[in-house]
Formats: sequence, structure tokens, C-alpha cells
Amino acid sequence: MAATSAAAAASASTSASSDAAEQDALKALTFQRLHPKTYLERFLAEDVRPDGRDFDEWRNISLIVGSISTADGSALVRLGSTTVVCGVKAEIAEPELDRPNEGFLVPNLDLPAICSPKFKPGPPTDEAQVLSDRLNEILVSSGVVPTTSLCIEPGKAVWVLYVDATCINYDGNAFDATLLAMVAALKNTRLPKATYNEETKRTICSRKEMRPLPIGRFPTSFSFGIFDGTHTLADPTSFEEPLLDTTISVVVDEKGGLVSVMQLGLGVLGGADDVLTKCIDAAKECWRTSRKDIYETP
Repeated sequence: MAATSAAAAASASTSASSDAAEQDALKALTFQRLHPKTYLERFLAEDVRPDGRDFDEWRNISLIVGSISTADGSALVRLGSTTVVCGVKAEIAEPELDRPNEGFLVPNLDLPAICSPKFKPGPPTDEAQVLSDRLNEILVSSGVVPTTSLCIEPGKAVWVLYVDATCINYDGNAFDATLLAMVAALKNTRLPKATYNEETKRTICSRKEMRPLPIGRFPTSFSFGIFDGTHTLADPTSFEEPLLDTTISVVVDEKGGLVSVMQLGLGVLGGADDVLTKCIDAAKECWRTSRKDIYETP
């Protein structure tokens, strides 16, 4: 009888503890939604971020290539909970008159409503367009795929590569994940050998001989969020992003060389030179320790 009473008391205590924990979690969630900045400030005051990471800690990253059989090349990237899938489709077109021996590289990022409540159905969001422009700038300026290598016959026929990425789960830092997915998909791309027939004015593609793209460089992006002018947060999440003063993206190549540094947002950096130097050094360190061989995925 005494044993039964003790068991009942223990069960009641456990239930009460569970209810109390649920109430505390609900209160924390409510406070987070009503006062997000204060919520983040309290964590940062304890030198930790809401997801448990240190300020300079990066989320885990994984890469899978060739996952879309209907594309000429594809890749899927997971950066923490942010998931981006990218497919490459190739078409043949006439080149521009002033660039007769150059093909086209057309990157695009879609942020559909299914990936996050922050995005609504309808035309592309401003954020998606801005990110697509930044991705195009990096892919073209870094020479990932030399456009001259996409020429089939000067002035007659060139390849057009549509590099379409879709975010299927958004938890911040879509730029880093998408750039990685796009470059990996281009590396995975195989195009048929194509020849231009001058008599028929048509391009003939081989069904047997497939060739990889000549990849010139392998850029990797590392983004940092600046909060309250004093805290530098590596790989910001979707909760942190709206609260940031500005975001800095540092892009390095396969040798660890600096490709570009971009700032998104109008926030003014206190001690700008020191902040930029810190971000560049941290990006190179992360590349050296954990992402140096990321594109070596078979």
C-alpha cells in the first residue's frame, strides 16, 4: 500500500514538473515573439546565441549531388535547417552580336511560401531578387564557368545554362547555402558534345558523348550578421536576421583567396576596418578547417 502511494506521488511530481517545463517554454516562446530584440540581447549578454551556438560557430553543412535525374546537373545543400535544391538545365541559343563567342549563365533563386511563413505566395520577393543578383555577380565575376567555354559555334550557337535554385526550408543565410548548391550543381553538370552544321543551320547533339563543364573557380561564401554594432554573429538564423544592423558576406575560392566582400543592409559599422578584417579572417579559418574539401563530394 505504501509502495503504491509512493509511486503515485512520484508520478504526480513528474507530471507537475513536466507541466511546469511546458509553461516555462510557452512563456519563453511568447516573450521571443513579442520582444525578439530583448530576447536576443539577453542571450548575447551571456555570450551564447538562442540556438546554443557561440558567436563564431557555424552550423553543420551537408552536400548531395546528382539528386535530380531530369536536370543536366543538380545539388542539394543543408546548412543547419536551411535546405536548398538546385538544378541546371541547358538550352541552345544564338549569342549576342557583340559577344559572338560567349554563352550565358542565368542563376535564379526562388523563396516560395512553403519554405517559411515569412514568404507569401505570388511573384518573387524583393529578397529573392536581391539574392539572385548577388549570386549572378559572384558566379560571373569569379569565373566559375567561363562563358567562352559555352560557345558551340561563334556567332551561331552557344549554351545557355539556367541555374535554378529553390529553398525548400528557410532558417536563415540562404545566400551561403545557395551559392554552394549552384557551384556544386554546375560541377555535376554534363552536356552532350554539340556541333553546328553550317549547311542545315542546326546544332547536332551527341547522345553518347557527355562532357563536364570546365569549372574555373570554386567560390564559397561565409556570411556574418552585425547586431547592435558590437556583436558579430557567424551564419545568422532566420530569427536573428531581421534584428541585424547589416550582413557581411565574405567569398573565398578553392585556394582560400579572397573573391569578394559584400554588405547587405544600411547599418553603419563601428570600427568598420576591424569588423571586416575579423570577418575575412574568420571566413578563411572556417574554409581551412571545415569547408576546404566541400566540393570534393562525388
